[in-house]
Amino acid sequence: MKKVVTFGEIMLRLAPPGFQRFIQSVNLNATFGGGEANVAISLANFGIPSEYVTRLPDNDIAEWCISELRKYNVSTEKIVRGGDRMGIYFLETGAVARPSKVIYDRAHSAIAEVQKGMISWDEVFADAQWFHWTGITPAISQGAADVCLEAVEAANRLGITVSTDLNYRKNLWKYGKKASEIMPALVEKCDVILGNEEDAEKVFGIKPEGFSAAHTAGDINAADFESVCVQLKQRFPKARQVIITLRGSINANHNTWGGVLHADKLYQSATYDITHIVDRVGGGDSFMGGLIYGLITYPADPQKALDFAVAASALKHTIIGDFNLVSVSEVENLLKGDGSGRVQR
Repeated sequence: MKKVVTFGEIMLRLAPPGFQRFIQSVNLNATFGGGEANVAISLANFGIPSEYVTRLPDNDIAEWCISELRKYNVSTEKIVRGGDRMGIYFLETGAVARPSKVIYDRAHSAIAEVQKGMISWDEVFADAQWFHWTGITPAISQGAADVCLEAVEAANRLGITVSTDLNYRKNLWKYGKKASEIMPALVEKCDVILGNEEDAEKVFGIKPEGFSAAHTAGDINAADFESVCVQLKQRFPKARQVIITLRGSINANHNTWGGVLHADKLYQSATYDITHIVDRVGGGDSFMGGLIYGLITYPADPQKALDFAVAASALKHTIIGDFNLVSVSEVENLLKGDGSGRVQR
């Protein structure tokens, strides 16, 4: 089977244990995370050959990070070395009415200083069937945006499927360009577009027709978001599928979760009621990993691909850390209705 390639920044993740606040914690748990790496690990767990590409410094922390990726069977052979540091993000996990908080420390990271020509994309894409990037990467720096465009153009030239998660992060666009200036040239070259209604509005000014309420209640009508899919496909006609994730946030520990996929028509998933969230960071990435797996494995069945993605992501909410460490059989069991959580012996 040909591989899936993902490209972006992986960071050291530092988080107080449990639900402690930064100010009260004397310890920080150290792991790694980043949107595109999270997708690669999901796919590797599902048996899809995965290659993660980034730029990392030549130091022991970067070696530790690479060993973590390899532990989950993600290929790291095309990672380029250079720069002085990895990015870091600090996570304070929220509870009930107190939201989670993320603080970034990623200025002048190795990937922020990447430049065109540093990565040989023709070599990276040898034996590849799919390339995935997110809107986080071009938000890091002009150099990262340029290299992302270089990758997308190479993938198009080689006939490789390209997917994106729009992933708008207002706190990252700080180098003098707006997302609306950079993203269209990248997204117009994509075959699969994933986002939520906020991404579509903040980046492209696309809103659900006849719907203005934020996702703060659990009662989301999936059909309300068909117009977002249609508008995105009209704006970006290369896209074969447009997918919108639907999160209803009742509180920090209780969300509803589902999605819609627009291809030849609108497909709607079941809605999961996730009442005791362990860690929601990486939830969208786990959806993307499940979606890519589904679209590769069930190319003629968009409904099955969407259902797999939503179920995989629902399970991610039970796992601490960025990575979705679940198997295909565990996702399939949930799809069959086995959500009891009973001990398996």
